[in-house]
Amino acid sequence: MWSLKSRLMYGMISGITVLLIGFDLIVYHTISHAMFTVFDSSLESAANMMSALVERDDKDNKFDFEFDVEIMPEFAGGKRPAYYELWRDDGTVIRKSPSLGDDDLIRFAPANKSHAFNSFVMKNGRPVRAVTVNFLPKIEKDSNSAYVSQSLVLSVARDAGKLLAQLRFLKYLLSIVSAGILVLAYAVAQVVVRQGLSPLSAVAAQIDNIREDNLKSRIAGENLPEEILPIQRKLNSLLERLEASFERERAFNANVAHELRTPLAGIRSIIDVTLTRNRDSAEYRSALSETLEVVNNMQTMVAKLLELARIENGRMIAGMEQIKLAELADECWRPFSDKAAAAEIVFDNLIDKNLVWKSDEAGLSIIFSNILNNAAEYTNRSGRIRITSREIDTGIEIIFENTGNQLTSQQGQTVFDYFWRGDASRSGTGVHFGLGLALVKQLVELLGGKIRAEASNDLFSIYMHLPFV
Repeated sequence: MWSLKSRLMYGMISGITVLLIGFDLIVYHTISHAMFTVFDSSLESAANMMSALVERDDKDNKFDFEFDVEIMPEFAGGKRPAYYELWRDDGTVIRKSPSLGDDDLIRFAPANKSHAFNSFVMKNGRPVRAVTVNFLPKIEKDSNSAYVSQSLVLSVARDAGKLLAQLRFLKYLLSIVSAGILVLAYAVAQVVVRQGLSPLSAVAAQIDNIREDNLKSRIAGENLPEEILPIQRKLNSLLERLEASFERERAFNANVAHELRTPLAGIRSIIDVTLTRNRDSAEYRSALSETLEVVNNMQTMVAKLLELARIENGRMIAGMEQIKLAELADECWRPFSDKAAAAEIVFDNLIDKNLVWKSDEAGLSIIFSNILNNAAEYTNRSGRIRITSREIDTGIEIIFENTGNQLTSQQGQTVFDYFWRGDASRSGTGVHFGLGLALVKQLVELLGGKIRAEASNDLFSIYMHLPFV
């Protein structure tokens, strides 16, 4: 791949070269045509004048050519000689110029024209240009008018060496000038391209100064050309996303450390207390049971982290099948029904019993279970949990609602963040991990859907949209 500078230089020089070649051809052919037109006009005038001096004598069927070379001495010879030759229609030479000597002009007949032009090289190597005319000679006044007039052919030629030399010089001059213009254009293009690409170098320098430990820096847009501004905006947008991603990673690491530190501290505390003195088997069994409960909670958190990692890496592939949503909701609610009944919580599944939706059953089961688990945990005593559904233009929307909301509307927008909990003090650490709804969001997006939460007054609602498949 060529560099951008090389591409611009190649494009500019190639374009200028093509334009110069076109310009040179137009100039050369225009001037050449003009010079030949003047030259040919002179030849034609001489031929017309000389043909007017030819007369036919009927008495002896001869032709008189009253042309004196002294009028035009170039026909006698010299450095730039001229030539003429007069033929009968059958090719018999009537007269030719002294400058020809033993040589002859090339006889060529005009095709359906009174005259024609041609260029050729004579036997002595001299380049000439000639005109040939067909004409009827004048008839003497006392000649027999009944005699059929015979046409003659006159060819007049002149040395074209000077003309050709001028054209060669013109071609050479155009070539030299064009080459000089190309060299100058290359030098100018170098400066122009360097100046034009300098903003890219400035942007590259700014990018080079950005470090992974300081992603708050942004690429300045001042003095940047309009064409580079979209790149600048996209790079700044990328930096913002990277900064947010790094912040989430740091927060994630801190949250994982905090979530693991608390149960580990609990395990160590149980072990330390148990080892302070000899105890009977019942006390050891009780200590081990407490430790096992903490380990199970830690194992649950690690399992959810692994599920999240698999989803983010695209390793959970959704398999589509027909699902009765009402039955799935009832099945997912069953593990929490006893706990909810003890708290006198009412569960209403208002999804149409006949509603069938094509989706991934395993993924939807995890989504429903986590949302219902969250609802059962935070719904107030004697409260209510309700699931409804409605079909919309782009798919279906399932709404989960529960009473007992204690979140603000702003907090309701962050419930899907990793390790976020409404309990700011994290008194439930080791039991509630703040990963359930984060897992829900990842799975919904994997299924091509969207999810959002709203907290208003006493009601907490989750709206899940699944598109048609």
